[in-house]
Amino acid sequence: MDRARDDLFGHIHRCGVLRSTEEQQTEWMEDTVQYIGECYPALRAADLGQLKEIGLRFCRPAVARGAERAVAEANAA
Repeated sequence: MDRARDDLFGHIHRCGVLRSTEEQQTEWMEDTVQYIGECYPALRAADLGQLKEIGLRFCRPAVARGAERAVAEANAA
């Protein structure tokens, strides 16, 4: 599971999905988790579901990217 998670994060960083829309991220994540399931056949459906959830949370952080800059610019004005 740890290697599969690390591979998923590596794919996320390499492919640029972080700049995609939420819908595109979901579609990409489904395809990628399916691929990871093929690479790691010992993973169960529950494991793959957990990987998908972890990946989507990683793509959608609690604080939106650029929010700090927007706040700083608003305060400077």
